[in-house]
Amino acid sequence: MPLYRKLPHRGFNQSAFRVEPIIVNVGDLARLDPTITEVNASVLAAAGLVRHDEEFLKVLGDGEVTRPFKVTASKFSESAKAKIEKAGGQAILAGEK
Repeated sequence: MPLYRKLPHRGFNQSAFRVEPIIVNVGDLARLDPTITEVNASVLAAAGLVRHDEEFLKVLGDGEVTRPFKVTASKFSESAKAKIEKAGGQAILAGEK
């Protein structure tokens, strides 16, 4: 057997550079204080829904929302965006204004 097949193979792995998103459902937004109308990662961290004030926030569509929110996040699922806009709110991507 050749030597290159006997030695261990080590390759490049991207797991050290992976950024995991903070996931929040639309139903979690409905449980926020009624005075909150603008939602971003720092508001969610202050409310105790997420652990850290990180930049990569993803909103998923599980649950229902009845009041309008102006939500700023990095990503939205299609169902989350539709539910937020149906309630009269706005779904704003973090890079846009």
